[in-house]
Amino acid sequence: MTRARKTPGRIAFVGSGPGDTGLLTVRAHDLLTRAELVVTDPDVPADVLATVAEGVEVRPAVGESADVAKDMVNEARNGATVVRLVAGDPLTLDSVVKEALAVAKSTIPFDVVPGVPAGTAVPAYAGVALGGIHTEVDVRAVSDWAGLAASPGTLVLHATGSHLAEAASNLVENGLAPQTPVAVTAEGTGFQQRTIDTTLAAVAADAGDMGGPLVVTVGAAAAARSKLSWWESRALYGWRVLVPRTKEQAGAMSDRLHSHGAIAVEVPTISVEPPRSPAQMERSVKGLVDGRYQWVVFTSTNAVRAVWEKFREFGLDARAFSGVKIACVGEATAAKVRSFGIIPELVPSGEQSSEGLLNDFPPYDDILDPVDRVLLPRADIATETLAAGLRDRGWEIDDVTAYRTVRAAPPPADTREMIKSGGFDAVCFTSSSTVRNLVGIAGKPHARTLVACIGPQTAETAREFGLRVDVQPEEANVPALVDALAAHAARLRAEGALPPPRKTKRLRRS
Repeated sequence: MTRARKTPGRIAFVGSGPGDTGLLTVRAHDLLTRAELVVTDPDVPADVLATVAEGVEVRPAVGESADVAKDMVNEARNGATVVRLVAGDPLTLDSVVKEALAVAKSTIPFDVVPGVPAGTAVPAYAGVALGGIHTEVDVRAVSDWAGLAASPGTLVLHATGSHLAEAASNLVENGLAPQTPVAVTAEGTGFQQRTIDTTLAAVAADAGDMGGPLVVTVGAAAAARSKLSWWESRALYGWRVLVPRTKEQAGAMSDRLHSHGAIAVEVPTISVEPPRSPAQMERSVKGLVDGRYQWVVFTSTNAVRAVWEKFREFGLDARAFSGVKIACVGEATAAKVRSFGIIPELVPSGEQSSEGLLNDFPPYDDILDPVDRVLLPRADIATETLAAGLRDRGWEIDDVTAYRTVRAAPPPADTREMIKSGGFDAVCFTSSSTVRNLVGIAGKPHARTLVACIGPQTAETAREFGLRVDVQPEEANVPALVDALAAHAARLRAEGALPPPRKTKRLRRS
């Protein structure tokens, strides 16, 4: 009998880039999501590691280069797809080059996926235009300071704070002017990036206490960086913003906050669960198929999701809405409906709320409307405003619990302390329940924390809990809420009412 031979896997040396997960290449992201084993360095950003598929083993690279390579080759011979994840760019690190050479001696196929190099990315995030000619060097490996000082274009130095005095002294001794402009950047491309503008003469005094690896740009381009300083100049740059939403919903808001420079800290305050009894929803779905309803009114994306899940359970699709009109309380809910290939007939033209929808909702007409009934699938804790208003317009309402909202577990103790002590610059509330539940599980936000509320009902609830509402957008949706907070911060900064971004401790993920 012939024994089947196991097909060997592959090894990929993948660069994580300088820090910002958005700089991870498409190829790197693809490999990380398909890897069966990830061998990583300790300084790879946590957000990059978060792209690894759930359940995949993440193993630290321990030992000499030959040992790391041997371990990966053995795993690949057993059929595993291995990613060797490196902070920065793989083949610019001597130890990783040795690993790659050792792997190359085996029969295992391998790939190299470069990472965006810090030497160009960090100056770009600091607003320094390197141009076509620049010289990049690690100051710990420089032996020819005269040659470095004579190099054309901007100098890009990799250093730590303890090396700045010696590097600056050597460059001045070898011909550079003491007043040569210098920009020193720490935590480059991250949400706590900080750049100090100084000169060779003052760099040690101004930036010598900056921690971690630094990227130092030397030359005229450093002096002109304010014109292109796009990363650190964003309206919410360095702010910690509390996002009290379910894990499924927080992503879009966090992404929007990130685009304005904020550090979003997600704290789920509710979890969405099916109703205790499925009978109501099952009768409603049957009523849709049987033509019982003239309208279906969706008040949230959760309600849309709940109805579609029930459709799938019964083997139905969008055709079940044939002949039924759909109304949505706002654009976010409407977008969810459109994602299933259906165009809503009614979205509020004004305020995106229950009141706004009622202002536009047509009264029942016994001549024009063949059916007088409206299906209203919503949360178990929803207010009666919409149902009462529809009844006032002559409609019969099937008010159905499509899902339940259950208070989430409290966040970690350090997060609770920061909420109560003012460690967050702002909090974004997207519903009355997020206000009630956040206060219930973590306490009331400190008075100096800016409060942004998505709509009037949420704002009213916040005031009932003694919170000052600082921001409320004209349109009740997540992008408008975040953009309104950013605009408010920009106004405060222009008025000189904001202190510089403060350094805050890292929070444990909940």
